Amino acid sequence: MLITGLAACGGDGDKGTAAPPAGAGVEGVDDGSELTLWTRAPLELQANALVKAYNASHKNQVKLTIVPNDDYVAKVGAAAGSGDLPDLFAADIVYVPNWTKSGLFWDLTESIGQLSYADKINQGHVQAGTYEGKKYVLPFVLDLSVVFWNKGLYKEAGLDPEKGPTTLDEFKQQALAVQKLGKKDVYGTYFGGNCGGCNVFTWFPMVWASGEEVMDPAGTKSMLNGPAAQKVYSTWRELQAAGAIAPGAKDETGPTWVAAFQEGKVGVMPYPATLLPTASQTVDVGVTAIPGVSGGGSTFVGGDGIGISKDSKKTQQSWNFMSWLMSEAAQVEVLAKNNSSVARTDLVDNQYSAKDPRVVTINKAAASPQSKTPVSVNFQQAFNAPGSPWVTLLRNQVYGDAGSLEKDNEALTGVLAQ
Repeated sequence: MLITGLAACGGDGDKGTAAPPAGAGVEGVDDGSELTLWTRAPLELQANALVKAYNASHKNQVKLTIVPNDDYVAKVGAAAGSGDLPDLFAADIVYVPNWTKSGLFWDLTESIGQLSYADKINQGHVQAGTYEGKKYVLPFVLDLSVVFWNKGLYKEAGLDPEKGPTTLDEFKQQALAVQKLGKKDVYGTYFGGNCGGCNVFTWFPMVWASGEEVMDPAGTKSMLNGPAAQKVYSTWRELQAAGAIAPGAKDETGPTWVAAFQEGKVGVMPYPATLLPTASQTVDVGVTAIPGVSGGGSTFVGGDGIGISKDSKKTQQSWNFMSWLMSEAAQVEVLAKNNSSVARTDLVDNQYSAKDPRVVTINKAAASPQSKTPVSVNFQQAFNAPGSPWVTLLRNQVYGDAGSLEKDNEALTGVLAQ
């Protein structure tokens, strides 16, 4: 195994190489080295399980550091500038294109190519970590967006508790049906009304499922003014006008955007698939892919990618962890066993997913051609940052001046094209 072609920070500096030690092979080196790994707090459960399983079965030992989500970007940036990145670090997949272009990861093209199942690895994550034809990351943990509904509330509302929405209109109608129950503190739906990341995660799939795109292939032009996007906005605006969105949604910046559903107070809403075990503790949950205007089904293939940092001196040992991460032992016996989605299409149907049809639904959504990982170097500034042009657009469309769509979409393009 040969890892080559490290770009210096900035993306256009000197190239570096790491020659393989004797006996490296496709799985790298397991010689008792200590490896350092950083990940952000939302993935703590999965990261701990993976590291525990790896450490129990290998001579190498991974030392895991969990970083608060809001501190992660700054911590990585500071470490990159001082040459103090850990051997391995995971990154929210929407940050990966920027950090890849900036040269924070080693080139894994040859190493990934040697894996017999390389074409079965989730291509959304691989493509997000591809720059100038070279591959720098693999999936760490997938986080998928799907629709959850409360079967108990559906039954009370006269809806079929086993059938979730298959179109945007059905989504609206089912939310309105729950709202008409008139139950105290219970609402048809909820969303992060002041959260850019929440709504790229849950609204983009509504556009993709309708056969349209949210950006051009280069990720430099916003296409969020198309017919499908307009239908998404009008659907949520109509739900707001009908009083079917819980009042707290307008100021929701993200930290508590799933809480009301977990408390049994929401009928139906797009939701992170990784939280199925948590939500199921309090709610009888139904699951389906996120529908489009006329049907279809999509998901935002989010979560984190992982790579070997530019500062690692243990590249072959780090690759040993990464190649194991893609193995059946990790994907099925750790992730699937703990109700997390696998990152290989050939492992979607496994002994653990077979026990819960909802998990099969989630895995199939991830493998759908309508499910995507959007790629743009300036994604964070355009969509996720507080007060981003995307936040302005979505708030205008639901709560404000819906006639500002073209202007707001142009503002998005202005940031994406920088």
